[in-house]
Amino acid sequence: MKETTKSSVGWLESLFGLRCPGCGKPLDQATLCKACESELVPRHVPNFVYLGSYQRFGNLGRAIKYRGHRELATLTGRKLALGVRQADWVVNGVTAVPTLFHRQVQRGYNQAELIAQAAAKELKVPYQTVLSRASYSKSQTRKSLSERLQLPEDTFVVKARVTDVWLLVDDVVTTGTTFARARTSLLDAGATKVYGAAIAVKSPHEISRFSL
Repeated sequence: MKETTKSSVGWLESLFGLRCPGCGKPLDQATLCKACESELVPRHVPNFVYLGSYQRFGNLGRAIKYRGHRELATLTGRKLALGVRQADWVVNGVTAVPTLFHRQVQRGYNQAELIAQAAAKELKVPYQTVLSRASYSKSQTRKSLSERLQLPEDTFVVKARVTDVWLLVDDVVTTGTTFARARTSLLDAGATKVYGAAIAVKSPHEISRFSL
């Protein structure tokens, strides 16, 4: 079975020029090459799990967001769920950092939500959309560092009251400001504790400071 899968991937790669979204090399298996998948493992800082550095795996978030690689959302969501289990976190629900409505309409999905739904399914806990994005702002990737750090405190609006312990998922985390705002909104909505998860982070030290 493995040989068939490998030969099928090789045939598709030669026909369509499929490349690994992690490193850009030819795919030797579906979704992500073996070398990248072997590096994509749960890593932990206090109350937060991620799969790799932004420098190494930030392009996976872009592949889901801009190139429609939904299968990557499933793969990374499952790996983040593994990280939750490894840390012995008990969560009652999973939610995602929301995007603006018009961006979700443009893409047809919120990439963080796809990852969060896959994690929730693996953990066998409910996924719920708790927050919405209240105000317009240009993409974080197009902002300067100072602009990213000045994200308004009322960026997110609570859609439903929550209780107990939650896992908050984003695709990638750079300065940590967006995650921190969303986490605070969840706590204000009634969550007793909020753990975090993302494919990649730029600074694990900053994330640990925001997620305590």
